[in-house]
Amino acid sequence: MSQAPLEIRYSDEALRTLRRSNKRDLIRRKIEELAANPETLRSNLKRLQGRAESRLRVQDWRVIFRIETTVLWIDKVLPRGSAYEVN
Repeated sequence: MSQAPLEIRYSDEALRTLRRSNKRDLIRRKIEELAANPETLRSNLKRLQGRAESRLRVQDWRVIFRIETTVLWIDKVLPRGSAYEVN
């Protein structure tokens, strides 16, 4: 039995960054794939140490997200170098 896809919600910061990214279409497709079936992207997912979020690797971009019941929260979309800085 297939489970229903998660609802995707973006933070304002993630939307701003996504709009400016030259890889926005690819990143959005991967986020939609993650919402539909997280198992297909398992090799590109990693739980962040000491934090509640996980990350999705999309080429040289990182999507910081968390899943709460039926909602996939996209907290940040960042270039690889700055993705793990704690603010």
